Amino acid sequence: MRGWAERFMASGGAMARGLLPSYLLLLAQENLEFRLPEIKSLLSLCGGQFSSQQEIRINSPFWILNIPSEEMARGLMKRTVCAKSVFELWGQGKSAEELYTSLKNYPMEKMVPYLQSNSTYKIHIHAFNKTLTQDKKIRRIDALEFLPFEGKVNLKNPEHIFWILEDYGMDPNNVPEDPLDLYFGRWIANGQRELIESYSVKRRHFIGNTSMDACLSFIMANHGRVKANDVVFDPFVGTGGLLISSARFGAYVCGTDIDYNTVHGLGKASRKNQKWRGPDENIRANLRQYGLEKYYLDALVSDASKPIWRKEMLFDAIITDPPYGIREATRRTGSQKEILKATERGYTEEIIPRHPCLKLISNCEQMLSSHTSRRLITMEKVKEFEDEDQYSHLLDYQSLLYKGHNSFREKYFSGVTKRIAKEEKDNQK
Repeated sequence: MRGWAERFMASGGAMARGLLPSYLLLLAQENLEFRLPEIKSLLSLCGGQFSSQQEIRINSPFWILNIPSEEMARGLMKRTVCAKSVFELWGQGKSAEELYTSLKNYPMEKMVPYLQSNSTYKIHIHAFNKTLTQDKKIRRIDALEFLPFEGKVNLKNPEHIFWILEDYGMDPNNVPEDPLDLYFGRWIANGQRELIESYSVKRRHFIGNTSMDACLSFIMANHGRVKANDVVFDPFVGTGGLLISSARFGAYVCGTDIDYNTVHGLGKASRKNQKWRGPDENIRANLRQYGLEKYYLDALVSDASKPIWRKEMLFDAIITDPPYGIREATRRTGSQKEILKATERGYTEEIIPRHPCLKLISNCEQMLSSHTSRRLITMEKVKEFEDEDQYSHLLDYQSLLYKGHNSFREKYFSGVTKRIAKEEKDNQK
């Protein structure tokens, strides 16, 4: 091992000095627009900031980030549902030869603690957009014999896991013979993807027609940088799906809704083959189902267009999915200035509501069909509210643009959205 170190430490050590450690993120290929804001928010929550020496390809499953410490990388993975795993990056290249050269230049002092003779390890191979045969996997592992592994191989319960990751591009119909990028790294931690299944709406005690799916609920909580002991409020609480994700991260939760039956768990059920809601179908029961009842403050029947709160600071985060007026039978209430559902043709960034106390952090689109989408808007409070701020919308022409655009319900039921899609389809012929 010492001879190998003497050959390669000089250039590697000099290269690495003065730079933050590089970590490789392996991301899930869904909710692509939501991933970058989530990672940025969580790094900020951990006391860091988003940093990368390389260009981030938004749609790629591989991102190289510069994170100050392994502890911060682990903290990121304790929260993210967009990332699958994080690795300490030891080498990368556009070809196998480039990868091996990069590995030889990696500082030996960073490798040694994980290559000791009294340790155990295994090597895992992951190929994106291609399936490798077992023979090819073995050949790739054998090609790493120049690395000074002195420990014993343990495939079931190793102390250290090393990954070879290969990227074959985004086009499943045009997969190259050789990978476009190769990476080698030490596995650090997995993300929280299992929360999506364990908190699935399918197995939830109390659901409605518009209950938010678990993945988006956790993404919204992460965008809102919800942390332990925060107080989180949902003004359109419905069945409380967004409260559950915030409570899972240790926040105290509360909400309001204009629908008396929903708040109190009464009336017709939304579940198939069930006519009426049961005696214990309510928001509190949902949190109790996941062992989170201690974080539940209350839910009130209230019209969101009528202010009921004192001016003092009450909430650390407001996370909500406003009504669109096309699924639930409840009457529309007051202004719809928070609704951000859009037809593709009508949307522009100018229609996003503005306020002098709020700063726009991110704006992510989720496609619902060929002609409609919705957007997750994240804003941060930057100053205290003053009396003159309540008139700011009267001086902002963007407010008029927003009100003119925001008629999704009327467009939906009048067939405008479908007509737009048909026209676009005809134009493509």
